Amino acid sequence: MTLFECKGVFRRRSRELNKEFLNALEQLAREKGISQDVLFEAIEAALISAYKRNFNTAQNVRVDINRETGAFKVFARKTVVEDVLDPRLEISLDAARQINPQYQVGDVVELEVTPKDFGRIAAQTAKQVVTQRIREAERGVIYEMFVDREEDIITGIVQRQDHRFVYVDLGKTEALLPLSEVMPTEKLQPGERIKTYIMKVEKTTKGPQIYLSRNHPGLLKRLFELEVPEIYEGIVEIKSVAREAGTRSKIAVHSNVPEVDPVGACVGQKGSRVQNVVNELKDEKIDIVRWSEDPQVYVANALSPSKVISVTLYPEEKMARVVVPDYQLSLAIGKEGQNARLAAKLTGWKIDIKSESQMAELAKQAGEKEEDRDAEPLPGAEGAESAGE
Repeated sequence: MTLFECKGVFRRRSRELNKEFLNALEQLAREKGISQDVLFEAIEAALISAYKRNFNTAQNVRVDINRETGAFKVFARKTVVEDVLDPRLEISLDAARQINPQYQVGDVVELEVTPKDFGRIAAQTAKQVVTQRIREAERGVIYEMFVDREEDIITGIVQRQDHRFVYVDLGKTEALLPLSEVMPTEKLQPGERIKTYIMKVEKTTKGPQIYLSRNHPGLLKRLFELEVPEIYEGIVEIKSVAREAGTRSKIAVHSNVPEVDPVGACVGQKGSRVQNVVNELKDEKIDIVRWSEDPQVYVANALSPSKVISVTLYPEEKMARVVVPDYQLSLAIGKEGQNARLAAKLTGWKIDIKSESQMAELAKQAGEKEEDRDAEPLPGAEGAESAGE
């Protein structure tokens, strides 16, 4: 039964919510994933609002709905006092004790004030409030559903695009993919099924807002977790990710079990595992390198596919000087410096790449400078010699 049908049942009875309505309410709660207590509280709040508005009263009232029969009553709640200043909110001690001799000053007396035609008025006024409360409860359910999935991966369907966002249908709700978080190399089409990374989930007046990303390094990490069982099981660990979305990425992996090759596990048989990730990221190139606790080895591995001759570390500057064969220099640096840049991001070390020829030239220049220093007389040497004479 729909919410509209549920309201219709509510209108047909003036002093109670009949069995048909209670059944409809139960079904509505089940379909929307909302507690029945939340719906009953919403209706009671609506009836209080309806009573005060339609009967022009500011008195403190409580509405009670019997969860079994659906019967409802309105009670005026008045505080017991010695001298009554506001009869809408207060009742004298004498009057209270006529109802129950046990009442004391400060107690609250409830008097039934349910109007005869209240059901009709309440139905007209309450439906909007009930709808609003149900919508709020639904939003709460959606928020709780997605807030725990921050930094996780989710599949959705592209709906439409404006000048700020791509709108992605996640089934229960619609999420926002900012254009700045779309890979520069892709053009998403309505109806296209995509995997995205949940950056954050926020509560707003319009309901939960879910922000997605296709650029985030976390997306690459989660995709490998989906494709590689050894990562999910904790056998293989992704130590670091460096990504320039849409063009090239590097991931550093380590095996906690010596018998398992972490790079081979991520590549898969005939490259099937890594190819699935590449396909999802629209042919983004992915380098999988072996992590090492030795920074020299790690930096050398990070510059893959380039071969490395030597790595010299300068820890105080967190800088590594890398020497590569002459014919590997452009490969090590990469197009527009991309390979070196990603390797630096991956390892956390600044990387200075030199070819063998460049290092030989630097060594030659350093040697010439050393010879020049040896040939020059020490400052003050001639003066000292003269004084000796």
